[in-house]
Amino acid sequence: MQERSMDTCRRLVSAAAELFDRKGYVNATLGEITGAARLTKGALYFHFASKGELAHAVQTRGRVLLAESVDRIAAHNGSPLQTLIDFTHWLARGLREEAVLRANFRLSRELRGEEAAGSTDFYQAGMATAWSLLDRAEAAGELRDGVDRTGPQTLLAAAVAGIELLAATDMADEELAARVSALWDLALPGLVGPAGRTVFRTTTPS
Repeated sequence: MQERSMDTCRRLVSAAAELFDRKGYVNATLGEITGAARLTKGALYFHFASKGELAHAVQTRGRVLLAESVDRIAAHNGSPLQTLIDFTHWLARGLREEAVLRANFRLSRELRGEEAAGSTDFYQAGMATAWSLLDRAEAAGELRDGVDRTGPQTLLAAAVAGIELLAATDMADEELAARVSALWDLALPGLVGPAGRTVFRTTTPS
């Protein structure tokens, strides 16, 4: 019974993410969401009292996906700076493949100013993730001495927003990945110095 309830909840959140991504929070109706999930409104209201609660569940899933993905990348790499580079590639690819990521960015824009929206702002979550990895890279001695973090932090904030913007265009996946790589080809010498440039891979991880 519990497994069935969890499956119902997952279907509702997935359907909501698809609709919020395509139509936005205001225009996506609960009837459309339950129709896409092939469930009744009774099933929806058993789990969520309102569309706002359902949107919050979509935002929560997005943050969990973000955290789990970064943990998985970090476990594979061992290097905070390489994890940061690969995180941006993951974000670019994920925005093409995961409606919940696209929905999270759209909800962050559309619900900005709403009560408690700041705690689920996906731009802030992505930026905070990137900044944390930058701090870990500095603590691990991967950055050159004397790097002022203000510039790199600002660049990373722009990268998170910019990748979301580029992923929303009809640009080919290969070009999107190449542009993320080009960003790091430009940024790395300022972070690690010429000698460290060849240590880190800027291309999409295999």
